[in-house]
Amino acid sequence: MHVPDGFIDAPVSAGTGVLAAVAVAASLRGARRELGGGLGEAGERTAPLAGLVAAFIFAVQMLNFPVAAGTSGHLLGGALAAILVGPCTGVLCVSVVLLLQGVLFADGGLTALGTNITDMGVVTVLVAYGLFRALLRVLPRRRSAVTVASFVAALVSVPAAAVAFTALYALGGTTDVSLGKVFAAMVGVHVLIGVGEAVITAATVGAVVAVRPDLVYAARDRLSVRLELRPSPLAPADEPTTAAPHEQESASAKAPSRRSARSLWLAGLAVTVVCAGGLSFYASASPDGLEKVAADNGIDEKAEDHAAEDSPLADYGVGDIANARLSGGLAGVIGAGATLAVGSGVFVVLRRRRRGVDGSASTEAQQPADVSTER
Repeated sequence: MHVPDGFIDAPVSAGTGVLAAVAVAASLRGARRELGGGLGEAGERTAPLAGLVAAFIFAVQMLNFPVAAGTSGHLLGGALAAILVGPCTGVLCVSVVLLLQGVLFADGGLTALGTNITDMGVVTVLVAYGLFRALLRVLPRRRSAVTVASFVAALVSVPAAAVAFTALYALGGTTDVSLGKVFAAMVGVHVLIGVGEAVITAATVGAVVAVRPDLVYAARDRLSVRLELRPSPLAPADEPTTAAPHEQESASAKAPSRRSARSLWLAGLAVTVVCAGGLSFYASASPDGLEKVAADNGIDEKAEDHAAEDSPLADYGVGDIANARLSGGLAGVIGAGATLAVGSGVFVVLRRRRRGVDGSASTEAQQPADVSTER
C-alpha cells in the first residue's frame, strides 16, 4: 500500500507530512517509556527487539502473496510492531522501514512519505493496538487468547488503512474518479490482504509468546507469572507461603523463560535474512492491492517518477548484478541490515536517554535537602 508521488495533491501531502512529523515526535517521547520504563529485565531486551522487529517487517514486506486474480498483498506490519514492542515504538518501527524503502529502494513516494507513515504506520498501529487491548479484556486469560487477539487486530488494521487512504484521496486525489468504486475496491481487496497479515502476525506473536512471553509488550500484564514460595522446613507452620503483592510483581518481571533473549534475537535475525535474501525471490510479481485499484480506476494517471529511481537498489535489486536471484537477494539483505542498524540505533539511544533521565531523577531524589536556620 505504498502511495507513490502524484496520487495525492501537494496541500494534503503537506498536511499528512505535518501529521506524520507530530506522530513521530510524540512516539519518540512515548517510546522512551515503552523501551524500559518500569519493565525491569524485560525493558533491557526491548530496544534490540524493536530494531529486529523493524528489520523483520522490511523483510516480510518483500514477500508479496497472491490474494486474487492479478493482485497480491504484503505485510503492513503496524499490528505486529504495536503488539510486540508497543504503539509508540511500533510507529517508529514502521516509519524507519518506510523511510529506508523510499530513499534506498524507490518504493513509496518521497513527497508521499507523510501519507505513507500516517496510513501504514499511525492508522494501523492505533487500530490494531486498541483492538488488541480491548479483546484481551474479554477473552479468557490464556496464552492462546493473545494469539487470537493478534490475529483479529491485524486483520482489521489493513482494511482500516484502506479506508484511511480513501479518505485522504477524497480530500486530495489528483484524478476525478468515483470514490464509491475506490472505497469498495480498496476495502474489498485489503480485507483479503488482511487475512495474510493476520496469519503472519499471529504466527510471529505466538512464537514469541511460546518462548519469551515477557517480551510481548501489549500483553505483559496478561502473561505475568505469579510467584509462589515453598515453605522452608525451618519456618513456622503458620508462616505464609505466598510472596507479598509487591514481591510478586517484582518476581513476575524477573521470571522470563529460561531461553535467553539472545537466542530469540538470533533466531529472528536468521528468519529475517532468509526472508529478505532467499524467499523474496519467489514473491508474487502481481501488483499489490493499491497498485491494482489505482490501475483499474485511473488513480495512477498523474503518478510521478520517483526521485530515487536511479538508486543502485531501486526496485529491490542491485543494479550492477545481472543474476536476478542474486541481485534481489543481496538487495534484500542490504535493506534488512540497514533497517536493523538504523532502527536499533534509534531505540538504543532512546533507551539510554530514558535510563539517564531516570538515573538523574533518582540521584536528585536521594540528595538531602538544604536546611537553613535563622537565629
